[in-house]
Amino acid sequence: MVKQLENVNTADLKNAGNGGREAVRAAANNTSGEQAKPKRQLTLGKVWCFALGQFGWSLLAALISSYVTAYYVPDEATQLAGQPLFIPQGAIFLGLTILGLITGIGRVFDAVTDPLIGSLSDRCRSKDGRRIPFMRASAIPFGVATVLTFWSPIGHESWINAAFLFVMMMLFYLFMTMYCTPFNALIPELGTTQKTRMSISTTISFTYIAGMAIAYTAPTLWGIFQDTFGMERVTAIRTVFTILAVIGTVCLFIPVFTIKEKDYVVSQPSQSTAFKSLKATFRNKDFRLFVASDIIYFLGITTFQTAMLYYVTSLLEMDESYSTLFFVVMTALSVLFYPFVMMLTPKYGKKKLILAAFCIFIVAFAYTACLGFLSFIPSIVQGLILCVLAAPAMAIFGILPQAVVADIAQYDELETKENRAGMFYAARTFAMKMGQAVAMIVVASLAVIGTTGYRLTAVVAAAACVIGGAIFMRYNEAKIYSKIIK
Repeated sequence: MVKQLENVNTADLKNAGNGGREAVRAAANNTSGEQAKPKRQLTLGKVWCFALGQFGWSLLAALISSYVTAYYVPDEATQLAGQPLFIPQGAIFLGLTILGLITGIGRVFDAVTDPLIGSLSDRCRSKDGRRIPFMRASAIPFGVATVLTFWSPIGHESWINAAFLFVMMMLFYLFMTMYCTPFNALIPELGTTQKTRMSISTTISFTYIAGMAIAYTAPTLWGIFQDTFGMERVTAIRTVFTILAVIGTVCLFIPVFTIKEKDYVVSQPSQSTAFKSLKATFRNKDFRLFVASDIIYFLGITTFQTAMLYYVTSLLEMDESYSTLFFVVMTALSVLFYPFVMMLTPKYGKKKLILAAFCIFIVAFAYTACLGFLSFIPSIVQGLILCVLAAPAMAIFGILPQAVVADIAQYDELETKENRAGMFYAARTFAMKMGQAVAMIVVASLAVIGTTGYRLTAVVAAAACVIGGAIFMRYNEAKIYSKIIK
């Protein structure tokens, strides 16, 4: 009984009320063993093996989200440094650039593939499990598509390059979905208790940030390749991205070959079609609120991350390599906040901390819009202040949203008697990509304005967090916890 009660989060007890506490006691005394149990329990070593898959895909995804815009829509300073134009510039349709249209269409493509992959994964009957086969099949194509996105066949501005970029980004989105959606669906299936689930969420949030941090070393690395080996800028960039993509792809395979899914997961394939499963998933009101909030959050954070190079080179008038310094400092500081997030979550619950993180990001992004105006403060100090402001929110959003989706998926399974974790995480992945798509359209469109446009990207990011926080306030955490405990 003591062992079972230890798996219950104290915030769960607090939110569930007296009835929830009684249900926990009843569950702890229930020794009938009616529910099938996995052959093995997930060890800490296996948690880290699983999390290295997150490192791989976050590294690959960060290469696209952080550098595609700056690579294909370079500012004047970057062009003077030797960056050529590969695709036609300027607005071509309703104020949108070619790159904006490509990323927008890519996310619409994602809107179709996310639920389809989620449903296929939920219904998979492979002897290796429902999730691992998809991850194994998509790993290499995922890495290759990431590299080729920057490998324009024509060395100057051309519509052929635009067409090639379109194809590569569609393939990137497809294979990213094939890996990420089944990977995320394993979180509630491997994390059968709140304690294990928080352990997984914390570990993958660390590797997620670590993957992004490694991606942000790219400007420093290609600068070294240029200075040491005399490479041209584009050759150096492509070399660095290839090396990082190989590292990311190797990490994608680690959970595939170290975790035998059926030893840790006992689940029945879903019987629902993709449409019925998607409809049933969005019937959950709290999930609808979470997804709406999540789309807005990713719009804000991706706008900020995509425009980071512009903030450094144009607003602070510093070398692009300082973007690496600032992101590494921001990442390191956010990791320092991890223990505090873990300590405060049982006391206050996930909802309050996420709302606090929205507020922190609003302040940080509003400050970003003012970078360069504070001339009495050295530029490097202005950048470091931004790192300190953003770090706590990065820690909270790195850990808790994944755990919230796992809670909702488990709640829904208890309500409907059907495991659709794949579809829930497909919808969450779709929310992430939709927010990122809009952000890349926004940044690509505002970047052509120049310095004013760069400042407006930070204003957009702050406004997005205001809206996202307002939506998430309606999420009923107490109801979810109460059902899970019972």
